[in-house]
Amino acid sequence: MSSRQTRRRFLKTASMAGASALLSPSISIGRSPVRMFSHFGLHPFVEAHPRAVFILRTNVDAMTNAPAIQSAAELLGKTLFVGKEPGEGAYPLSSPVILKPNLTNRGKWDSRYTVEGTRGVMTDVSFVEGIIGSIKTLGVPSSGISIREANYLSDDFAEGGYIDLAARTGVDMKNLSAKVGVIDERELNWMDVPEGVWFHRIPYLQPINTPGSVLINIAKLKTHAMGITLCAKNLQGTIAAKYVQHCAAYGSEANMEMREQDMNPAGNVTILQNYEQHKQRGVPRWDRPDPDGGLWQETWATRCLDNNSILHPFLNIIEGIYGRDGHFVAGPNDGLAKDYLANVVLFGKNAFHVDLVGSWLAGHEPGNFGLFHMAIERNLCHYLNPMNIPLYEWGADGSAVPASLSTFPRTPLKTHYLRRDYNGQSEEPWHLVNEPFEYSTVTHAEEQRTAAPGNFALHQNYPNPFNPRTSLPFRIPDRGNVRLEVFNIQGELVDLLLDASLPAGDHLVTWNAARMPSGIYLGRLSFNGYRKTRTMVLIR
Repeated sequence: MSSRQTRRRFLKTASMAGASALLSPSISIGRSPVRMFSHFGLHPFVEAHPRAVFILRTNVDAMTNAPAIQSAAELLGKTLFVGKEPGEGAYPLSSPVILKPNLTNRGKWDSRYTVEGTRGVMTDVSFVEGIIGSIKTLGVPSSGISIREANYLSDDFAEGGYIDLAARTGVDMKNLSAKVGVIDERELNWMDVPEGVWFHRIPYLQPINTPGSVLINIAKLKTHAMGITLCAKNLQGTIAAKYVQHCAAYGSEANMEMREQDMNPAGNVTILQNYEQHKQRGVPRWDRPDPDGGLWQETWATRCLDNNSILHPFLNIIEGIYGRDGHFVAGPNDGLAKDYLANVVLFGKNAFHVDLVGSWLAGHEPGNFGLFHMAIERNLCHYLNPMNIPLYEWGADGSAVPASLSTFPRTPLKTHYLRRDYNGQSEEPWHLVNEPFEYSTVTHAEEQRTAAPGNFALHQNYPNPFNPRTSLPFRIPDRGNVRLEVFNIQGELVDLLLDASLPAGDHLVTWNAARMPSGIYLGRLSFNGYRKTRTMVLIR
């Protein structure tokens, strides 16, 4: 076949595949290079994989390199948060956007406290600033972005850089630490908890959980008395004082100063019954006696799950550019906690799935934590074994490639969670909860392996029209060689995006057309003798 015949056949195939796009009256080559959107949302690939966890590798050389941390977050945000047309999964630019970093007391009760020595207690402020910058780039005004935390401590926030951050960026952050009964009721959003074991009603800090609001949960990779303090735990601070004090021990509800009408009167009885059942079923370490044993963890986890049952974040993120072990100031390093460069950022739609992967990367075996067992029982989590969670490595260009958890480095972060120092055991005070867990012996109806990838497909690129970057999602049913090419409308090959052997599943590749002129382009995917073509429109 001659080159002219090949070109003619290709153009015929391309015109059939993208006729609707070619004839659309809304496409006009030569428009302004800036396409304005009235709405925004998550990248469609992330939205389409609500059970998946994504990991971005960063390359920050030092925990003190604020510009590098901010830049990493801003680049991530610009690939995750995208302009959209009105419709499902799209929010008006006027929507309230709430950021919930891990903000807490940095540990000033300890005489060894220093500002630098407690850097990793909070989500890194530069990372949060980068996320704010990426959201503002979409057209969301500073006045529409807020940072919320019930445990507002002015000195801690100042030393963590958050007071300056608010002044610098113009986002709303204020002291909402007054307890229920004192705080202005206009600052609260009361929500019923239909299946609450402990809570009947929860007072959230406005505008959290108001219709149309967007909550971005930005946890920190660190340890705590609860084990690994990640996304599910971080959401505790969305609740007003003193209802926020989930960590109070069993039978100490008076410390929370809750009104009777907001509590389940059978709460303590149910918690105790559930605890006994979990202990008999062999939930790891649940047999540690009180006052800081398994019953205490059952109590805290119950309140945490009540909260997560009605709180639905837009996205859950773990800032793991550096992780922290120990507990506030105290830790295993000559009595002190310590920060370690880890250079990963995890994110996903399901907080517990993200936390399962985060716990594993912190050197722990997630099956040994009772919180995840309880989350599965309440249908908030669909996995227990982190190896079964659909996992993707997210590229700085917004690409997504199926990945194996074993290919990511682990940063061991020690904790004093439910220490095994009873019944003749002699575990170190600071330890990893890393004894092997036999997942095959635990069956949950909800847990399932990654769904079969299905048929070979090249989906429509997003955005389209675009300038200058666009993403092409595709699916292959088996491992094999994949070739993804871009042709111009004359049938000439202008870019080769991919030519490699890939595993079965969904993939996402980004095309940067910065050097290309405006026009119509054709993306062609080849796999095992099959081909798919999509029409793409670049507008300058």
